[in-house]
Amino acid sequence: MQQKMTRRTVVRTAAVMGAAAALGPVLSTTATAAPGTGAATTAVAGTRKPKRPATSANGWTIQTDVDRDSQVWTRSVSGTGLTVPVWIGDVETVLLHVVRRFHYEVEELHAGDLVGWRPAKEVRRHHPESNLASGTAVRIRPGAGATQGSLFPLQLDAVRAIVADCGGVVRWGGDDKPVDESLFSIAVGPLDPRLADLAARIREWNATPGRGAGTTAGQGPSGGSGSDRP
Repeated sequence: MQQKMTRRTVVRTAAVMGAAAALGPVLSTTATAAPGTGAATTAVAGTRKPKRPATSANGWTIQTDVDRDSQVWTRSVSGTGLTVPVWIGDVETVLLHVVRRFHYEVEELHAGDLVGWRPAKEVRRHHPESNLASGTAVRIRPGAGATQGSLFPLQLDAVRAIVADCGGVVRWGGDDKPVDESLFSIAVGPLDPRLADLAARIREWNATPGRGAGTTAGQGPSGGSGSDRP
């Protein structure tokens, strides 16, 4: 009787050991994947987040090139004979509209009077001029035109009217500190619906000559003051 019990015990013990051996790999895998273990923690800690692209002061992505692998392309400003590299699309529509109105309403522009995109290394980061590096700003009459008082009173009124008609989408550097009266920037971020709304209105104005901001009945854009530069 005692011998039979011993055999039964041996059989049970063998069964338990076999089951434990079968579960071994599962338990090992579970332990490895469990939160808080060294291996899992090391894998998560070693994961790097994608680096966010650098942006200009207005929140637009800085572009490293123009006319190639870029959002910035050289565009013609109708009626002026000038070209300028700017962010294509709605930004392009708005900035070219500002340049065109300046040409007709403030002062006629000539070669060298218009600058667009500039490499990031040539502008100050976190300043309004950094918007040039994203192609979302232009300089009109750079240099002498950047100083405070570069415009006659009637010219100043015309510039403020142009900016006001843009409904907060465009900012003039004459209102910045330090002052840069040559700088005109997109003042809203890429997802602000006001940009698309303004661009749509400008395209409508362009499709119906003689109507819209900066025009008079029966004419194109108004002729401006005709004053010489200060």
